[in-house]
Amino acid sequence: MRRIVYDTEQYQDYARGRALSEQQRQTWINAFAAVLPERRPLAGLDVGSGTGRFTPALARAFGPATGVEPSVRMREIAQAQSAHPGVRYLAGAAEDIPVPSGSADYVLMFLSWHHVQDKPRAVGELARVLKPAGRLLLRANFCDHHPRPWWLEHFPGGLAADAALFQPLHEVIAMFTSAGWHVTSFGTITEPSPGTYSDVLERLRLRTLSFFAQLSPGQLEAGFRRLEQAVAADPGAPAPVLAEPLLTLERG
Repeated sequence: MRRIVYDTEQYQDYARGRALSEQQRQTWINAFAAVLPERRPLAGLDVGSGTGRFTPALARAFGPATGVEPSVRMREIAQAQSAHPGVRYLAGAAEDIPVPSGSADYVLMFLSWHHVQDKPRAVGELARVLKPAGRLLLRANFCDHHPRPWWLEHFPGGLAADAALFQPLHEVIAMFTSAGWHVTSFGTITEPSPGTYSDVLERLRLRTLSFFAQLSPGQLEAGFRRLEQAVAADPGAPAPVLAEPLLTLERG
């Protein structure tokens, strides 16, 4: 995987390219609530928080939330967009989380696990910051449990390039359980449609998915040409929904 340097690429368009509707966001908040303790408030960490598409929603639903993000540019955008008093953003990463030990009730990592460079170190650091029996909500793609978006097949070599970004589920689970964690749940969450085919194409053109950085210029050009032809056949039709995996682990 080519590492994405968000301070020099993608940050300008990320919030727009990866935007969620309020209905999509609420679907995820409901899914998180189903695997978290019922008591409120809960202190949360959003690790790999990016431009903050979830951090304020976590604060509204559960209690004070801290976004942890290595990219200066992404944090600046998140801070500019959030006025919630229960939200703060800190420089850090899954391998180095700048909060006291045992200070969080839960950690959310939403499509950020594949960016972690030192995963064994991150497993230990995530355990450190959680309270006993704290939960990790890992919304990650796994190469063997991966929603295949309808547009992916239009890119030459796209399926292989996409699968190469992610670990298999059993490998991720083994990494955590060997360090004393245990799995509390695994399932899929079906998001509402992200809009029309045309809406999705416009967001994809911003190239804010890690996938696009793995393709050659020729693959990108050919893929977007094919995709534009496919969308032109019915641009206003609702894009298909996806069943997306959510793995919940508990600190031992």
